[in-house]
Amino acid sequence: MKLIIAIVQPGRFEAVRDELYEAGINLMTVSEVLGHGRQKGVTEVYRGAKEMGNLLRKIRLEIAVNENYVEPTIKAIVKGAKTGETGDGKIFVLDLKECIRIRTEECGSVAIG
Repeated sequence: MKLIIAIVQPGRFEAVRDELYEAGINLMTVSEVLGHGRQKGVTEVYRGAKEMGNLLRKIRLEIAVNENYVEPTIKAIVKGAKTGETGDGKIFVLDLKECIRIRTEECGSVAIG
């Protein structure tokens, strides 16, 4: 089991979500976050408004998957998020020690879904 965390541009979220759905990945947690990488100090345009440097709006996706879904999930995120410009985002893949479905108390890969 893996936990995939992706940080993407807000304007690319719908494309990422559509690619994930097409790859059969339907379970995710999405948060609006602030941050910056190497593009600090660079102006971005978001919904017609210029935003300057320090902390930029980003979308954070957290997706728990079984081993056979790791590569399709990564490929879907890259396909939906990639523009070729600075600030496209990052993907982190972490080992997931345990997953427990609260309702049924199922554990492990069965609980992921």
